[in-house]
Amino acid sequence: MAVNLTRNAISAILDGDVNSKPLVQVIDVKLIGSSQERYRLLISDGVSTQHAMIATQLNDRVKSGQVRKGSVVQLVEYICSTVQNRKIIVVLNMETIILDCEIIGNMQIPGGADTAAPKVVPNSATNGSTIAVNFVSGAHAANNGAQDFRPTVQPPYVPSPNYKHHGPIMRNEAPARVIPIAALNPYQGRWAIKARVTTKSEMRRYHNAKGDGKVFSFDVLDSDGGEIRVTCFNAVADRFYNIIEVGKVYMISKGSLKPASKNFNHLSNAWEILLESASSVDLCPDEDISIPKQQFSFRPISEIESAESNSILDIIGIVISVNPSVPILRKNGMETQRRIINLKDMSGRSIELTLWGDFCSKEGQKLHELFVSGIFPVLAAKAAKVSDFSGKSVGTISSSQIFINPDIPEAHSLKAWFDRGGKDITSQSISREIMPVGAKNEIRKTISQIRDEGLGRSSKPDWVSVRATIAFIKTDTFCYTACPLMIGDRQCNKKVTRSGDRWLCDRCNQEFEDCDYRYLLQAQIQDHTGLIWVTAFQESGEEILGCSAKELYMLKNEEQDVDRFVEVIHSGLFVEFLLKLKVKEETYGDEQKVKITIVKADRVDFASESRYLLDVLSKQP
Repeated sequence: MAVNLTRNAISAILDGDVNSKPLVQVIDVKLIGSSQERYRLLISDGVSTQHAMIATQLNDRVKSGQVRKGSVVQLVEYICSTVQNRKIIVVLNMETIILDCEIIGNMQIPGGADTAAPKVVPNSATNGSTIAVNFVSGAHAANNGAQDFRPTVQPPYVPSPNYKHHGPIMRNEAPARVIPIAALNPYQGRWAIKARVTTKSEMRRYHNAKGDGKVFSFDVLDSDGGEIRVTCFNAVADRFYNIIEVGKVYMISKGSLKPASKNFNHLSNAWEILLESASSVDLCPDEDISIPKQQFSFRPISEIESAESNSILDIIGIVISVNPSVPILRKNGMETQRRIINLKDMSGRSIELTLWGDFCSKEGQKLHELFVSGIFPVLAAKAAKVSDFSGKSVGTISSSQIFINPDIPEAHSLKAWFDRGGKDITSQSISREIMPVGAKNEIRKTISQIRDEGLGRSSKPDWVSVRATIAFIKTDTFCYTACPLMIGDRQCNKKVTRSGDRWLCDRCNQEFEDCDYRYLLQAQIQDHTGLIWVTAFQESGEEILGCSAKELYMLKNEEQDVDRFVEVIHSGLFVEFLLKLKVKEETYGDEQKVKITIVKADRVDFASESRYLLDVLSKQP
């Protein structure tokens, strides 16, 4: 069998060839890099050898064994770059022609390459069991019965007319090639990408040891679905900020690539582009329909229960409630707006989405107007941040995007499900403190069982449901003064103390005129088996009493309306609740004590409770 390698292909590539699509052999494969997994090949054209880096999107070819030592491959897309005064070939795309083949030719092989396994075959035909080698020179192999493996396109190498008499091409003389975003890597010389801007940040000013500066960034998406962040600093930021428009398509070139800072960059790309003074950003006047407007990777709400805190994801759901926008004082003393909405989807779960800042007055106000008019819009949030404070929720960040009733298939199917009956399906909220999934955690308990079974005394808390009545609520200390400042996307809520005519938070080390009030209810609950003390915080306290802690505090201490105060307290007594409890042993001083906290309080729905009891009876022997 004859195998035709493209003779002198390596020297041609080093001289600037990017079009001949040569046939070469893989002599060695080596994994390099610690922060990012990359593979380096030693390739041969039968005459000489050269190291080549493969683009990261080709890593699976090596991992799956499609490319290995001895493989004959066709280089479909490739460039030559100079790294630390050394030329290296970067392979952007390749096809495997022969998976396993003995080493071909009498080329020089560097000492570092491991070629013990393959056997070098001389460049001549010997007998029927060996491989005859013929190089591509315009003639076919003469061996009888030999199969001639030729690349799809393999003409003799002819230098480009622009460089034919100039010798080797200098790195900055070669024209930039438009390549997919996924193929970008630091080993390339000149490149260009054609992509649509999907989001753009505000211009942000900063101060560090080097002085003051300004920065903005934007994310781009190409026709192959590749995404990457582009960042501009100082004078470059001033130059490009007004040029960049969300939704427009640009040709971007002459930037440098650096590792993406995952603390600020949620995209999956390992690199980001840094634009410099020589960089070029040109608007493409004609609309390119091959590049999508936006790209989503939606997660069902049920999967967000197990998502890591601070992770960034896309979510879509039907808006089932819209809360008013409220002012919030951040830790730096600046005021911002917060609006909480609730979403549900076909997974049977609902979740809180917190809108911050301008999202409250723009998209949030539009959602409010739609909702009060009786419309349940579809909302898609791109790049929302997961929080696990008191259950799982998501919130907007500076790079988030909100889309109301987007024209995408996922939105249409979700709306159709909702209109067909999904509106009437009860969904379980995963926000606030939720009961983890697990058979033991979902078993209904009685109060006596909590004591008798020693719940809460293991290393992890027990989560149980109890059908019980609230028999008593302490009214002398039913709330505490709390810090209203924001830490990240959550309120501090730390207890604050008086400092003259202002309030002081030791945690935030800030003073402010007004504090917040949050429930800290101490109550007794009872069922037919016994009675226990429990604690209820803000959300569950509001579910029990039907008003906020601040409103109740004002009734008692400011308005001194004792009758109304007592009426509110009594409204929560001797009413049957289905209580979800967190049971955990904690240490107070030197004493260990089981603490029981109400994480959710729902008034008993007797229809649902009857179905539950019938189901229990049906399972009895």
